[in-house]
Amino acid sequence: MTNNSYRLGVLHGDGIGPEIVPAAVAIVDAALATAGAEPVEWVELPLGASAIETHGAPTPQSTLDALAGLDGWLLGPHDSVSYPEPFRSQLNPSGTIRKHFGLFANIRPAKAFPGGNAVVDGTDLVIVRENTEGFYADRNTFAGTGEFMPSPDVAIAMGIITRAATERIARTAFELAKARGKKLTIVHKANVLKLTTGLFRTVCREVAADYPDVTVDDFHIDAMTMKLVRKADEFDVIVTENMFGDILSDLAGEIAGSLGIAPSVNSSETHAMAQAAHGSAPDIAGRNVANPIAMVLSSAMLLEWLAAKNDDARLRDAAALVETGVTTAVTGGTSTRDLGGSASTTEFTAAVVAAISAGKDRS
Repeated sequence: MTNNSYRLGVLHGDGIGPEIVPAAVAIVDAALATAGAEPVEWVELPLGASAIETHGAPTPQSTLDALAGLDGWLLGPHDSVSYPEPFRSQLNPSGTIRKHFGLFANIRPAKAFPGGNAVVDGTDLVIVRENTEGFYADRNTFAGTGEFMPSPDVAIAMGIITRAATERIARTAFELAKARGKKLTIVHKANVLKLTTGLFRTVCREVAADYPDVTVDDFHIDAMTMKLVRKADEFDVIVTENMFGDILSDLAGEIAGSLGIAPSVNSSETHAMAQAAHGSAPDIAGRNVANPIAMVLSSAMLLEWLAAKNDDARLRDAAALVETGVTTAVTGGTSTRDLGGSASTTEFTAAVVAAISAGKDRS
């Protein structure tokens, strides 16, 4: 059985990042030990407001250089709107990293926990979001952005959809659907954005021919938001462009119980970054009340990605232990206040670690 050693980056970020990222590290360490895997070497790197003070930039070049030599990394949330200029107007840290490493796939699961305050019980879906182009102007040009003002009273943004990027994300989504419930939904707005999202829908349908065992349907984005609110439990894998995917995944996270439980991983074929779907929540930063689940489950997704890339069964076992530990803690009555509980961040982290350790004792 493969038992590799890994070096993973730790970027705490801003707001609640310095609370939820260490929680994820502690839980991953416990899971690795229980699974009999080699311990991870954690490499802390500067990022965010603190990096502006120490390195003169929120995403220092030295951080990007160091990330390139690691197996993956955990990125905490950032609060870029509070950065001083010129940094506030520049590409934010997560966008800078995604663009620098070509992380084209943003995988965002939404799964309800029993007793976890879900709007739709039984929700268990994954949104596969194309991460490099679409209608977010900071991601669809080689240099600069696709948003500009030819005059003080006119603002223009380009939305770019390409066959190559769409086919790439479609195959990622179909492979995931093939391994899950064999059902995939394409989300678009081809009735209005006929050329751009029309191309997205067309290319996804073309890729579907290579996956005859996957059932495929498609919805306009506005219809999809209504269906998710009432029937989220009927969906499995959803593939869409950048902006639609961002909005839908936030909605799906709340439907599953809380945005605080919404994980994600950003990946290419060679690099991956665990990143919670939520923001930095500066209003509760430093109070030890933040829900670390999203960051913890994002870290489990990173372990799964590394396990698949390196054919590492122990790492796969560790990822499963993280997920089971979180579920055990929540169903056992320990949760943070956004899920209806009263546990602090550190108390919830300790409960998950204890659940993972108890699993080792039972084995």
